[in-house]
Amino acid sequence: MAQAPDYHLIHQAFEQYARLNPDDIAVTHLGSSISYGQLNQKADLLAKKLIILGVNPGDKVGLFLTRSIAMVVGILAVLKLGAAYVPQHLGVTKDQQLLHIIKVAKIKVILTLSDLAHLLPPTHACQLVWADEVITESYQHLSLPDLSRYRDGSLLSFVLFTSGTTGQPNGVCVSHRNLCNIVLTAPGNLMTKPRQKVAQVLSIAFDMAAWEIFTSLAHGATLCIRGKKISDIDPDIETIIATPSILSALNPADFSKIKCVAVAGEPCPEPLANLWSGYCRFYNACGPTETTIVNTMQDYQPGLKPLTIGSPTPNNTVYVLDENEQPCRIGETGVMWAGGECVTQGYLGNDVLTAQRYKSDPFRGNGAMMFRTGDLGRWNADGELEHLGRIDDQVKIKGFRVELDSVSACLEKVAGCRQAVTLKLDKESLIAFVTPAELNTSELQQAAEQGLPYYAVPKAIMPLAELPMTPRGKVDKRALLAGYLATKPKADEPLQVQGLSPAEVSYE
Repeated sequence: MAQAPDYHLIHQAFEQYARLNPDDIAVTHLGSSISYGQLNQKADLLAKKLIILGVNPGDKVGLFLTRSIAMVVGILAVLKLGAAYVPQHLGVTKDQQLLHIIKVAKIKVILTLSDLAHLLPPTHACQLVWADEVITESYQHLSLPDLSRYRDGSLLSFVLFTSGTTGQPNGVCVSHRNLCNIVLTAPGNLMTKPRQKVAQVLSIAFDMAAWEIFTSLAHGATLCIRGKKISDIDPDIETIIATPSILSALNPADFSKIKCVAVAGEPCPEPLANLWSGYCRFYNACGPTETTIVNTMQDYQPGLKPLTIGSPTPNNTVYVLDENEQPCRIGETGVMWAGGECVTQGYLGNDVLTAQRYKSDPFRGNGAMMFRTGDLGRWNADGELEHLGRIDDQVKIKGFRVELDSVSACLEKVAGCRQAVTLKLDKESLIAFVTPAELNTSELQQAAEQGLPYYAVPKAIMPLAELPMTPRGKVDKRALLAGYLATKPKADEPLQVQGLSPAEVSYE
């Protein structure tokens, strides 16, 4: 039987817990903490200040700041007004992209931190508000808006702009209904209990940060915001949500109380899943921003089933369709389309792109929509989905089609290999990057030759101490290829003119 979220608006779950348990600790950061009652009170005051500045239900408010308790205050204040927050990690996002986001989202008010104002580009049309200021005015004459008419959950909760590595970022419109469905049902709630410690590791500009924040606050847990370094995570943490790249930088033995880990955002190496599942419950999840953080999850248990992306989360479905958009048989590869409550409302101000990627769901009808993920997959005999990479990651090598993730998975089976990333070098060859640096390249090369067709064997395998990461915690494939090109021996220079450029690399 399908689960139904207990709330229609995500902040209502927080408010209810704050009323019943005001003294419980809601958020910690760098030695400071704030209780649920205090957080709710601060968010109410900030929300009333935003009312004076003209923020109304349906508006978009910029949240341009860094990890902090004030960040959480700002998020809740915006939601209490029925507005949507537009998060960006200030100091990371380029000025040109910030100005584009402000224009597309029609942002009139920006919440930031008092010591970060110098990082904002000139925005004469916007009012700046310090999310960390102490508000002394009580605003007793003001009331927060009545949002009861939005019981269908269609109100936007946040607009998440994609990274924009291949052009201007697009804003994905995520509703409260979308968000409540993943955070307030199992397994997306990650079994979170009151007073449990949940890590806040990821950039606010990454959709998975919303998973961290609301999984914690909606269930009475304590959100533990890390410092500047990934290693600055509270050792008593019980729940971690991360990309595989970030998780691979952590040692499970350092977290004696760890209960649950969930990864998403990029393919998870099986050795990483095997390592962490020995210490806690381990979820491998998948889903683009357009399907509300993740829409499939697997409760991975080594030895029982192979590592997959699992099955659809509650009230959601996945269709594996052929080129005619007809369902594939079990075991047949097709394009994964997402349907159900996870499907977001499209791209803000980009109706053309929305029409290209969002379609009416012919299998559900009644006005339901489905989203073309661009991921390849297939159903296995256990009723779980195997992720076979992105369509963009299927490349032609020597005339043969090669799935880059399959090459990486082969290398990750070698003992000691923590993570592998394979990229197209030119029309004749691939290159693979692996961690850690101490790996034996001869063993890796032998494994590739034994496990892959000749045309899929990488021309070179480069062991590195760490793989570079983007600000959102994913492998920076652009940096990998650029670094290789910059240090490649001159004897190989002819390869540089055979389509060897960062623009040709498939990355998110």
